[in-house]
Amino acid sequence: MRVICEKAASVEEEQAVIKALKMTDEIETAISLLESSGGRIAVNRENQIYLLENNKIYYIESIDKKTFIYTKDNCYETKFRLYELETMLNANFLRCAKAMIVNIRKIRSVKSDINGRMNARLLNDENIVIARSYVKELKERLGI
Repeated sequence: MRVICEKAASVEEEQAVIKALKMTDEIETAISLLESSGGRIAVNRENQIYLLENNKIYYIESIDKKTFIYTKDNCYETKFRLYELETMLNANFLRCAKAMIVNIRKIRSVKSDINGRMNARLLNDENIVIARSYVKELKERLGI
């Protein structure tokens, strides 16, 4: 694979373009690294504060006025509300229900459900429900 790097005239002109014949694990890793640079959220777990990288987040859920962030193996609490997190996170995140945001890069598969909803299976084998009002945007973002 050939890599080309050119100096940009300004910060606004900075961009990364990847041309690939097909999506591979290496390309997905490169995209993930590029998109996650600098993106971290303060979370706490067992009375310790961590800085969690955005690309580690699978989904975020609000329950009883508390916000929980789920990764592959752990659950953290954060002081931020969902609407605040939506502005902090990159385009890989999508509101999928009134009380939930999902990282679309962590979706393994989706399946249509009754009443126009969808079920999404994540890479860690958890299932989440995509509310009917968010299905259209999810399909557009996934290209289906």
